[in-house]
Order: sequence, then C-alpha cells, then structure tokens
Amino acid sequence: MPTHAPTVADLDEKALLARIFPRLGQPNALLGPGDDAAVIASPDGRTAISIDTLVQDADFRLVWPSGYRTSGYDVGWKCAAQNLSDINAMGGVATSLVVSLTLPGSTAVSWVEDLADGLAAAIRTLTAGTGPCSVVGGDLGRGREIVVTAAVTGNLQGRAPVLRSGARPGDQLAHAGALGLAAGGLAALESSLAYAQMDEALLALAAAQCRPRPPLLQGPGAAAAGATAMLDISDGLVRDAGRIARASGVAIDLDPALLAPRAARLQREAQLLGAEALDWVLGGGEDHGLLASFPAGTVLPEGFLPVGTVHDGEGVTYGGEAPRTSGWDHFAG
Repeated sequence: MPTHAPTVADLDEKALLARIFPRLGQPNALLGPGDDAAVIASPDGRTAISIDTLVQDADFRLVWPSGYRTSGYDVGWKCAAQNLSDINAMGGVATSLVVSLTLPGSTAVSWVEDLADGLAAAIRTLTAGTGPCSVVGGDLGRGREIVVTAAVTGNLQGRAPVLRSGARPGDQLAHAGALGLAAGGLAALESSLAYAQMDEALLALAAAQCRPRPPLLQGPGAAAAGATAMLDISDGLVRDAGRIARASGVAIDLDPALLAPRAARLQREAQLLGAEALDWVLGGGEDHGLLASFPAGTVLPEGFLPVGTVHDGEGVTYGGEAPRTSGWDHFAG
C-alpha cells in the first residue's frame, strides 16, 4: 500500500467506485449503479434530458491566479447545478443524473471523494422542495486532464415543456435568480488579488462562481404561470436573450432602468477588480438564473423580476441601443 496520500493511480476502478458510491446516497431509480444501465421511472410518459461538461483549464482551474485551489466539492457542486438548471429551464424537475469522470492518475483520491460529496450536497440542497433526485450511474476513465460530464433527466409533471421559441411581441421579459455574481467571481478568481486577502463581498462572488445556486423552484412556477419562452442563462443575459429572440423570431429590449440598479450594487467590487459591473450583469451567465417571457399583464410568479420587453423585429438591444457586451462564446477568440 502507498505511504503517501493515495491517488487514482493507486486504486483500480472497483476500489475507486467503492469510495464514490456510498457518498452519493440512495439512488432514485428503479435500478441504480452496478449494471450496464440504470432504469428510471418516467411518470408522465416523457423524459426531459440534457448533458453538460466541465473541463479542467477550460471551465475551471485547479489553481487560480488569485491562489484559490478548486476543490473536488466545487466541481461536483457546479456539475450538478448547471445540469439541474437545464431541466428547470424547461419547466420541469430533475429526477436523476449519470456522471462520467475522466481523471489523470495523479488525481488525489480525496479530491474525487470531495467531488462525490459536492455532487450529492448540491442535488440535496438545490432540489429541496422539487422532488427526489440522485446520481444513478456513470462511468470512469483515465485521461490527461479532469473532465466531468453529467447527463440529467427530468419530469415535466404533465405540462408542456417551455421552449425558447414561444415569445411574442408585447410579452414582458423577466429574470429569476442571481445576475452578474458568478461573472464577478470569475474576475476575482482570475485577478492578481490574493484570495486570502479578499473581503467578504469578493469571497461571496468567488463562491457564486464555484458553487452557483440556480433557482430550481422557479422553473415549474414559471411554467404554471404561463411562461411563453424560457431558458437558463449560462452564457450571459445578452447572448441568451438573443437565443430566445432568434428562436421566437422577435426582438428583445433590455431595460436599463431595471438592470442598472443591479449593476450599481456590484460596482464597488468591480472597481476593486478593474472591471465594469454592467458587463457582469449583461455578459455573465454562470449564475444559471432563468430568463422567461410572459404575456403582458401576467402577474409574475414568485422570484421573477422584470428586465425588458419583447417587440417585433430581431436581435437584442439595451435601452434601444446595441449592448456593450455580447456574453460568452466557447469558441470565440
């Protein structure tokens, strides 16, 4: 047996899985881990499904320029959050995840155990009140960098899914959840300001980037309230509003009077980091909040605040003008 802290290379697959499974809790499945596939229930005859990936040095750094060291717990939490959010954006509730881990042999076993703990904690915390959900299976592989991929299934609870393509001229546009916090956290983690010297406000932003908290009760609430279109904001308010606009064949105008106050609340932290808070609000997306359109006159469901309006035309404007930022694109220079 090794005398150093064990790494993935010190264990075989069976032994590593034995470290992971007990941390994930009882699977919410008709048949859970141990066979070639899990078997899950489909309560209303349909299953919503989505998939997302976190790649080392593309989606997270093991050590950030600020000195912060990403824990396995952070990556597990974020993996769960971004996948659960996709089901939320359809108006459904998540029911299960399958997770694939690609790990270098040098990865500490304790880091992987931490990842399993973060997955389980995020699912337990974020889905509270929405129904049972758990990891029901997955895969292990070896590679040069850490890659965590999860596929999530969801229950639409007898309702039609809320698509991106239903917004109509005259609709009001509303948002639920945090906006700009995760982008501020990314700026803090990437900065030369030492993490150990950050004040409480900057630490809160960093936490929003590492462990986002999507508003999972609000997706089904929006669907029940008659949302005409909806998505989760993963790549920035402007870019994702543009996705609704394109899919629906409409124009969207974001209202500065409604969004500038949100930026003002982040301006001190932005100045400390040499950034503009409005860029975080308009271009930051990893809070995984919800953007939805509702018919004019609809009383917005709990948790939603107005941010703009839907019109004839195409594209996205901010107070009638071209926005100052376009948001995140994985393949743009």
